[in-house]
Amino acid sequence: MSKPMLAMAALAALLLASASAAQPATEGDGATPRAAMREFLTACRAGDYGEAARYLDLRHLSPARREDAGPALARRFKAVLDRTLWVELEALSDSADGDLEDGLAPERERVGSLRAAGAPAVDVLLERHAGEPSWQIAASTLDAVPALAEALGIDWIEERLPAFWVETRFLELALWQWVGLPALLLAALLVAWLANLALSLVASRLAARTEQPYDDLVVSAARGPVRLLLTVLAFRLGQGFLALALPVDRALAALANALLVLGTAWLTLRSVDVAATFLRHRWQASGRPGAVGLVPLGRRVAKVFLGAIAVIAVLQNLGVNVTGILAGLGVGGLAVALAAQKTVENLFGGVTLAADRPVRVGDFCRFGDRVGTIEEIGLRSTRVRTLDRTVVTVPNSEFSALALENFAERDRIWFRTVLGLRYETTADQLRHVLASLTQLLRDDPRVDPDPARVRFVGFGAFSLDLEVFAYIRTRDFGEFLRIREELLLAIMDTVAASGSSFAFPSQTIYTATDDGLDEEKARRAIEEVRAQRSKG
Repeated sequence: MSKPMLAMAALAALLLASASAAQPATEGDGATPRAAMREFLTACRAGDYGEAARYLDLRHLSPARREDAGPALARRFKAVLDRTLWVELEALSDSADGDLEDGLAPERERVGSLRAAGAPAVDVLLERHAGEPSWQIAASTLDAVPALAEALGIDWIEERLPAFWVETRFLELALWQWVGLPALLLAALLVAWLANLALSLVASRLAARTEQPYDDLVVSAARGPVRLLLTVLAFRLGQGFLALALPVDRALAALANALLVLGTAWLTLRSVDVAATFLRHRWQASGRPGAVGLVPLGRRVAKVFLGAIAVIAVLQNLGVNVTGILAGLGVGGLAVALAAQKTVENLFGGVTLAADRPVRVGDFCRFGDRVGTIEEIGLRSTRVRTLDRTVVTVPNSEFSALALENFAERDRIWFRTVLGLRYETTADQLRHVLASLTQLLRDDPRVDPDPARVRFVGFGAFSLDLEVFAYIRTRDFGEFLRIREELLLAIMDTVAASGSSFAFPSQTIYTATDDGLDEEKARRAIEEVRAQRSKG
């Protein structure tokens, strides 16, 4: 069992023990190790340290000395026990002979170990002496109590307080400890408030020196979580001075750890808000509205994920076994993922489009065998306005898998045309046209000279073919259409100035007199074939 769970169980046991301690302690016999420790603890919780001293081995003291030193030693031993060891009564033997298989002498029983910083560990031993039916706490254990009490600071505190504040107890805590807990909490709140105020002033002054507004948001968002973290840390630092009983100390430690986790999670969630604000403003400034639309979803997903981790961490610090919870979440998450497979695919497709940015809202693109302008990239689908002015909605999982051709990303636009000149055009005329068109392209500043070329590429079915190849220095397709129109008109003028013209589909028919077949040549060919055949 984990320590936090043990602490909770110990607190429950304290409630039961306090109820039984409210009744007057009855005289017991301590015939078994379990009975001896139970009766000692019951007497101490009832404040009857004289009765509790009956279960201490004080044989080395004189009878008169036992009456004075016994109750004081019982009280000190109980205080040390509260700080260092929670006695599991059920783990002790309920046999009059004790546990004979624990490796110890038959007359000796081990309860546990007392540990304190600066002092060696001491075993709590029960002994039964010959001729006596009762088990008692061994003298070797009691001899170490003064050193342990000094190491734990118990004497320093209780010797300076009136007996009423020390001897009045409830749930294993003295009256001064009950008063000290709220006082420590108030002191921790005050210290945390002052420290947080000082840190905020310093951070605000540092943030004011920068031009970015986001550091101011960070300072504002961190005030509440940092105050909580400082309060918990201050309380934990002062908790040691209260000398609390071990189960109470462990329970408060588990609660403090849970609050530290919650404070850290609170700070992280506020950091997610600041990061989301930063990304939204940055993507808006850079013209990425599609990515801006994913910011709220990303923020919610991050918060849910971090919140789930925080809840699991808190439960673990409180002693809850989270293995079963994680297994259940894993099975449930798998079921949800299988049921919402298409939705998850579309979601990740939208994330891919926002991250890779193959297209953006307003871009004219080709997707598959269609073209259109991107109007919206949503969480589930992408909307495209086609040339027919219709809207096509494509799921993100399919859209991101298509081959996307983004025309808006062109740095130049390709200008290419093939000219067909008449076959009557002479070679010199053709050279004149090639030189003139090349010069036309090079003289136009809107045409990129590299590469800009005009070449005679072949003999067509009814024309001499020339290829004009160049790039126009523009990204605006409307401007490209205007420049292309001007270039085509200039090409027409150039061809006309050379004395040639453009060809069109035509056929040329030649007429002549037919002389028929040559009978003499035909006769000689036949005779030659017959001669070769006769020779085999």
